[in-house]
Amino acid sequence: MYRYRPLLAVLALFVAACAGSSPLSAAPESEPAAKVAPAAGIPAAASDGDRGVAVFAGGCFWCVESAYDDLDGVYSAVSGYTGGKEVQPGYYEVAGGKTGHAEAVRVVYDPAKLSYAQLIDVFWKNIDPFQRDGQFCDHGAQYRSEVYVADPVQRALAEKTRADVKKRFGREVVTKVSDASIFWPAEEYHQDFHHKNPVRYLSYRMGCGRDRRLAELWGKGAR
Repeated sequence: MYRYRPLLAVLALFVAACAGSSPLSAAPESEPAAKVAPAAGIPAAASDGDRGVAVFAGGCFWCVESAYDDLDGVYSAVSGYTGGKEVQPGYYEVAGGKTGHAEAVRVVYDPAKLSYAQLIDVFWKNIDPFQRDGQFCDHGAQYRSEVYVADPVQRALAEKTRADVKKRFGREVVTKVSDASIFWPAEEYHQDFHHKNPVRYLSYRMGCGRDRRLAELWGKGAR
């Protein structure tokens, strides 16, 4: 699938241009008429029974979710909001920078198949750790990069890998490591967006320059 993405992305941009809309500004095709916020938040935790839990913010949650969704050992990757104080944040409030939340993804995984260290390695290779207040074409604190840790083990690994990235590039890393807080799942039309709306997803991703910048930082195929 990945080797066909450049061709699909070009096709997506052509389709968007013919439709007279920008793939970067267009709303999701399945956007509901009612802007309903999630009903319940999920408390911070490093595990859920025998399953591990990790939360990462790396700009557009569609893109972060897609990095984890099909990994062997991942039970679920859910797009949502975290790191803010308001209760039941909705997409339009978060995207407008009104709530203090970041777009984030909650990954539930099998520790027998995947380690937290492997998950955080995927995280670093899918973000620009040097971009302040945003990621790629998305600007604002709601698109910040941040690792949300729920116990000392996660914090130690997050801090170590952050230091490794700084050493590798010889630059200050702006990505933060913060205590996890309540995670609010995003509206249903955001979940699995890369599968539900592949053309629009790829047109957005290409137009945002995400893969181009990731290749500059981490090399081709790092994702």
